[in-house]
Amino acid sequence: MSPLREALEQVRARIAAACRRAGREPGEVKLLPVTKLHPVERIVDLMALGVTDVGENRVQELRDKHAWFQARGGAQPRWHFIGSIQRNKVKYLARIGPTMLHAIDSIALARELEAQAERHSTAFDALLEINVSGETSKHGLTPGEAASTLRGIATLRHVRIRGLMTMAPFVDDPEETRPVFRAMRGLRDALQEELDCALPELSMGMSNDFEVAVEEGATIVRLGTVILGPRVRT
Repeated sequence: MSPLREALEQVRARIAAACRRAGREPGEVKLLPVTKLHPVERIVDLMALGVTDVGENRVQELRDKHAWFQARGGAQPRWHFIGSIQRNKVKYLARIGPTMLHAIDSIALARELEAQAERHSTAFDALLEINVSGETSKHGLTPGEAASTLRGIATLRHVRIRGLMTMAPFVDDPEETRPVFRAMRGLRDALQEELDCALPELSMGMSNDFEVAVEEGATIVRLGTVILGPRVRT
């Protein structure tokens, strides 16, 4: 068994076990390998092992990898853009058309996405980034800003908010992240009731804490090192 196959099987087993503990079905959780700073050949290997979706968080790197697959003529993975989005780079994302944008943090950014999506005859499915932990080092809206931001974005025709995304603090004990993930799920549930809208996706959990995130309701877990090993720094 190749190391990559073994890592994927181990992670899938851990997700399934976390789902059982929470009374959930493993199919409710999408495994999203984060391929930042990994070569395109690793994405090809992942696809050969049944992975359909991958995450990138730098626009230039996503452009280059997308172009590589286009030149190769084979199937593209379903790209997720999980990084912070600079408004002057939105036009590149509109040309690529990622499956999901994970980090919408303002109405102004959503309006720029709307303009570029209309210009390129496309649309964006997106997640609202929430800074649940309140860490100053993290991007995202405060929980108190979420409802008004959702109301503002709801008027747009080409940007569709499908759920919420957050990052928990990096700690030695994953159990310490549970209150963050639980608060995120509670916020999602409250927003659905208050705004009478569907927010099915919760993108939360990374290599160090994904099992706790799954137990608390994550539908997408963003995993890099636990599957692909250390990144090649550039």
